Amino acid sequence: MKEKLLNVGFGNAVVAERIVAFVSPNTSPSRRMREEARKQNMLIDATQGRKTRSLIILDSNHVVLSSIQLETITQRFENLLDPDSK
Repeated sequence: MKEKLLNVGFGNAVVAERIVAFVSPNTSPSRRMREEARKQNMLIDATQGRKTRSLIILDSNHVVLSSIQLETITQRFENLLDPDSK
């Protein structure tokens, strides 16, 4: 079985089956989640130094920061799961 990879920007990818949620980075709970992940060494920064526009929560409790818009990430995820739905 081949795992599907979700492009999260700048050559970075996440295994689609491991994704639990996509979250906006502009809320207080998401900021706390990001800081907690940083403290526990569970934060993965895939922004390449750019502004964080979405958080991706994985089933391993890792938090991935992406500079791709939340809407774009969710569209990519939906297209990856069902490529015929375009």
